[in-house]
Amino acid sequence: MRSDAWFLYESGSGKDGLLRESFELGDPGEDEVVAEPLYGSWEGNMGHAVARHPIDLCQYRGEPRVIIGNSAVVRVAECGAAVRGFKPGDVALVVAGCDLDRHGYPNRIWGYDAVGTMGCLATRIRLHPRNLALLPAGTKYPLERWAAFGVRYVTAWSNWSLAYRTYRLLVTAEQDPEPFVWGWGGGTALATVDLARRAGCRAVLLSGSPERLEAIAATGVEPLDRRPFGDLQFDEAKFASDKELRRKYTRAEATFLACVMDKTRGRGVQIFVDNIGGPLLRATLRALGREGVLTTCGWKEGMNLSYLRSVACIGRQQYVHTHYATGPEVHAAVAYAEEHGWLPQPRGPVYSFDQVPELARAFAENRADLFPIYRVNAA
Repeated sequence: MRSDAWFLYESGSGKDGLLRESFELGDPGEDEVVAEPLYGSWEGNMGHAVARHPIDLCQYRGEPRVIIGNSAVVRVAECGAAVRGFKPGDVALVVAGCDLDRHGYPNRIWGYDAVGTMGCLATRIRLHPRNLALLPAGTKYPLERWAAFGVRYVTAWSNWSLAYRTYRLLVTAEQDPEPFVWGWGGGTALATVDLARRAGCRAVLLSGSPERLEAIAATGVEPLDRRPFGDLQFDEAKFASDKELRRKYTRAEATFLACVMDKTRGRGVQIFVDNIGGPLLRATLRALGREGVLTTCGWKEGMNLSYLRSVACIGRQQYVHTHYATGPEVHAAVAYAEEHGWLPQPRGPVYSFDQVPELARAFAENRADLFPIYRVNAA
């Protein structure tokens, strides 16, 4: 059995970017499923992989080439003899957790840093049934929306659940029935603050893109244009040595914090969703109120962070870190989405399988939709 895929080769191979090649897929093992990806969503981890930052994925996995892509809807084509719960023709969501710890939390992600996994940038793939979750029969929502749901919304479900419960350990609903929840714009952050809105919180998401601000407003979350404080990019070394940069940053931070205090009536933010890190952390922490929760499930612009532990302790501020979700959380998120319509709303074009490199470039240049969708096989 053959398949067609976009491969990413290790650096130094002389093969840059994504290269389309045919390969021998083989028959499914006893405990494997052969699936046909229908729609996929281009995720941030795919951009990291193509850019080889922060790691060269092939070198990390010890493989000369890999197939990426881990947010998708697939159709089951064949099942191994030992597979239960799936049959040919079933439509399922990819479950990206791999290398689970004893409590079911993933250490690595399928189609990204999990060794030996085959992502969705292929016409046919082999995978274990634990990496699939059946979509509700006769789902009310287009498969394109479910494709964009698989990583960002599932991740948001787990992250919000822990962040909100952490805040409620500190401050009860009677004491604060409508906490302020803010986030820096992105698909996962939007999913998170939308859950906050649905939980009765006052939700705000920041973005400097007019198109994204429009998409945020369409969910019912309050959009906030971050362009008035566009110089909010903190660099400790440059801040100490570059007087002009220090002046611009200080002014931007003061503008931002004045906006925060105005909108929160002087309280600061109770839960701040920051999947960016690095240049925004200082401002994020200064915007956080007492008993505030800083929550993150990503590190787009910085993995190494520093903060004043004394300030966090005295303010009883909590820092929540999550990575994707457990299997039960995936199923809970899917059920909630089907019942309440909590799904992404892709607004851009659907890229064909031939156009995948074009989509990769658009994403790298920040020209892609908030939820960029590609199609592999006909539904």
